Amino acid sequence: MKSILISKQDKILKGTISLPASKSISNRLLMIRAMSGKDFCISNLSDADDTRLLQKLIALVSVGPGRKNVLELDAANAGTVMRFLTAWLAIKPGKWVLTGSERMKQRPIGILVEALKHLGATIDYLAKPGYPPLLITGSFLSETEVTIDPGVSSQYTTALLLLAPYLPHGLILHLKGRNVSTPYVEMTIRLMEIFGARIKAGKTRIHVKPGTYNPSEYMVESDWSSAAFWYESAVFADEVDLELEGLKFESLQGDSILPVIYQNFGIRTEFTHTGVRLTKVHKKIDGFYFDFTDYPDIAQSVIVTCAGLGIRGRFEGLKSLQIKETDRLRALKNEIEKLGIKVVVTDKGDAMPALEISASKPVVKSGIAFETYGDHRMAMTMAPMALKLGTLKILNPDVVEKSYPQFWEHLKVTGFEIA
Repeated sequence: MKSILISKQDKILKGTISLPASKSISNRLLMIRAMSGKDFCISNLSDADDTRLLQKLIALVSVGPGRKNVLELDAANAGTVMRFLTAWLAIKPGKWVLTGSERMKQRPIGILVEALKHLGATIDYLAKPGYPPLLITGSFLSETEVTIDPGVSSQYTTALLLLAPYLPHGLILHLKGRNVSTPYVEMTIRLMEIFGARIKAGKTRIHVKPGTYNPSEYMVESDWSSAAFWYESAVFADEVDLELEGLKFESLQGDSILPVIYQNFGIRTEFTHTGVRLTKVHKKIDGFYFDFTDYPDIAQSVIVTCAGLGIRGRFEGLKSLQIKETDRLRALKNEIEKLGIKVVVTDKGDAMPALEISASKPVVKSGIAFETYGDHRMAMTMAPMALKLGTLKILNPDVVEKSYPQFWEHLKVTGFEIA
């Protein structure tokens, strides 16, 4: 297996980083553009693998099944691609097989499929019920109302919302259960409204009126989720003066909460005309608690931040982490325990799982090899530990292509050595 060796001989973090564009915004915009049928300009579109893949599959759908009658589309390990296309293909004339990687075939999609079937969709499971691959026959969706459990993945809700204006009578979506990743649903609604959708949204009911998306040029903001690894690095450094370009104070992204979280660790965030500037004051902290229900994509960075500091931590709202590119809770436990720190994952059936770490200074052992489990965020989360360990190894480093292809080069800009 390919690996890289990361080292940092000093604890100085300085430089200017141009963060990648938001993958979450980019993928939603691609779906809005595809459904509109109009080719409007999206500036600063993400160059992440997931976004490139979605572009490719949308292009294939636009051509159609052709003489094959059935067109197979491979979503690989991209959750948004699988879920957004499942909803869109339900109304696209033709027959479509939507599949993915072996891990994707273990990630549930039954909640979304059953909601679409209730609306009138024709979708069959080709293997295990509730999971990809799917056979989708594009059809007329006549029903107007559906109830969905938003407590597993916000992407199910988003997929239905993005489709909703193109249903004959719009959609009334009832949300039953505890919402997760609410900011991502709010992002979807805001983008839909920018492009002309008429929506009335409450906590348990969202009404989308029938209509179309109006073409309009749009510039994608930089990705707050990707900033998490730099905030983590700033905590581990002794001296910090780091500029992260492209981040906005008034952001569509829920992960813009990072400055609030990391001020607890002594990281100061100054908003500038180009982004943010991070500096540091040394601050003593004995423990940290946080509920990540609305912010799952930054959970790994915050948890490893606490582990690297050797402080106790308790983290809740982690249920959606179990169905990501890997089971991120088990992955975190495995990798953090390599530092000699005890990790307890509490998962009692349908209860929201929690993760706790003990107050124990990490064992400083140069050259520890960290697994990435095919998960881009695991790779980028463990890399900043080089500031603590001096040298570490990352296995399968190419996984960062999924969301932040320039990550390893950006580490070099700030003085990390990579071999």
